[in-house]
Order: sequence, then structure tokens, then C-alpha cells
Amino acid sequence: MDNHVFKGKWKQLKGETQKQWGKLTNDDLDVIDGEREKLIGKLQERYGHSKEAAEKEYLAWTSMHKV
Repeated sequence: MDNHVFKGKWKQLKGETQKQWGKLTNDDLDVIDGEREKLIGKLQERYGHSKEAAEKEYLAWTSMHKV
């Protein structure tokens, strides 16, 4: 997904993001601010995923939400 599209829809997706990844805090979501790479980095940090695993989760999640 294009990073500009993701950033534009971020406010709509924040709640869904927290439902999907409950270990992400509101502060994390504010820091991420619709940046794909920051979300992937936070997934790595909070869940101990490799970058590849975090990207795979991100892509699966965005395809479910038609982002």
C-alpha cells in the first residue's frame, strides 16, 4: 500500500490497529502517525518480530482493511 494513502487513512485506522495489536499503546499510535515503517518498527519492538514477519503481518492486515 502506498504510504501516502496509509497516512491519509490513519485516523480511521487507529482503533482497528489497536484492536489488532493490543500491545501498542496510545502513545505508540501517536508516534506511528500513519507511517508504515514506524508501525512495522513498533511491531518488531512490542512483539519481538523480525522485520520480515512484521511486514508480513502489516500486509495481511492492510489487505483485510482494503487500505
